[in-house]
Amino acid sequence: MKRFYVLLGPPGAGKGTQAAIIAEKCGIPHISSGNIFRENLQANTDLGNQARQYMEKGELVPDEITIGMVKDRLLRSDCQNGALLDGFPRTSNQAEVLDGFLSEIGGEIHCVPFINVQSEELIERLSGRWTCEAEGHVYHIKNNPPKKESVCDLDGSPLYQRNDDKRETVEQRINVYFKQTASLIDYYREKGLLVEVDGSKPIEQVTQEILAAVECVTE
Repeated sequence: MKRFYVLLGPPGAGKGTQAAIIAEKCGIPHISSGNIFRENLQANTDLGNQARQYMEKGELVPDEITIGMVKDRLLRSDCQNGALLDGFPRTSNQAEVLDGFLSEIGGEIHCVPFINVQSEELIERLSGRWTCEAEGHVYHIKNNPPKKESVCDLDGSPLYQRNDDKRETVEQRINVYFKQTASLIDYYREKGLLVEVDGSKPIEQVTQEILAAVECVTE
């Protein structure tokens, strides 16, 4: 049976960092919905072109297009032993479709680690980020400040705060995430697959807790 995992976590929880580490440790590909979209758009695939039509109008891409892209990706040879999904599914409806597809290809979801962090800490993490104008190097006012205020250590260019890192935008992003994924979290919890991990702990400790949960469920 192919083992698939869904990694959940709000913006700022460190999901991308953990996904890369866990995928490497487990010897499976890390598949993010963002990368799938970029690949299809750049390659001008049929699904990519369909998605582009909606995106150019500022409309949401229909589930059937997104699911089609995910299915195509999961059928590649590097997923023969499973994969770690990041950014998909986003709703309980997508999760049900994914379950059906995985069953068809001899796989199933074995574990759904949920990196949980309190909203206020997420806001502090994200709204404290500043980026250099020249090369995009990222700093954090509290956790990784530049040696000289508002100046990049590496290239000397000015630092600025991106619009999506401003506090008001960050609060909105976090609220939207929890509102949209509440049913998905409940879906996996009811199936006994959800494993909550305290994302406020050090990165290494979060990694170890996720690995322990994955090993526990997949043995």
